[in-house]
Amino acid sequence: MEVKVLNTPEELGKAAAEQAAEVLRAAIKERGRARLTLSTGASQLEFLRHFVQADVDWSKVEMFHLDEYVDLPETHPASFRSYLKERFLAHVPISRYALVNGEGDIRRNIEQLNARLNEAPVDLALIGIGENAHVAFNDPPADFDTEEPYLVVDLVESCKRQQVGEGWFRSIEDVPKQAITMSIRQILKSAVIISCVPYQVKANAIKLTLENEVTNRIPSTILKTHPQWTLYLDKDSASKADAGKVTV
Repeated sequence: MEVKVLNTPEELGKAAAEQAAEVLRAAIKERGRARLTLSTGASQLEFLRHFVQADVDWSKVEMFHLDEYVDLPETHPASFRSYLKERFLAHVPISRYALVNGEGDIRRNIEQLNARLNEAPVDLALIGIGENAHVAFNDPPADFDTEEPYLVVDLVESCKRQQVGEGWFRSIEDVPKQAITMSIRQILKSAVIISCVPYQVKANAIKLTLENEVTNRIPSTILKTHPQWTLYLDKDSASKADAGKVTV
């Protein structure tokens, strides 16, 4: 685990994008291709703005994404498919990608995603941390045991409050009850994990993550078990954590 604290979200996004680009270039140099998992949400905006400008042969990169709401149309402002098309796919000539489709035949959609993801290892995963310390949509208490790459989960109220607070929905009642998410075990199979976690609203989640032993009631603590995890914070998100109490 490596923790890097930058002054601002902008500096955080730039530094994380530089590391992410290095990981992809190394994978392409070694095997001729790279596989990437991207997260979404407000905390990833600065990162993505820099990432799409990175010197990477995007034609040799395959992208997956972490999660999507069940029964939410892509035309909705909160759709993560729409988010990635607008903020990432529209800016890079990526060769192949798989978006999580939460509409239609959910079971079949997941089976197809799982088969696609199992074709080869993932080189790099960008994994955010939620205000309730969730990882992807693995809310507390998270399932640390399932081997399924993607699964359907119920969203807890604290997760729904974050989505409303970030402006994606008008009220908690408008947030879908379920989502498709990449599982914890699948995330941990990534060769490298980078987490961009700026903003004051994430300070308590970061404190809980760094100062507690691994527990599914604080899902983000599991990231500390990964041998190649880098956590990028800004001064606000790092403000509550006590460096002397960090537990690895």
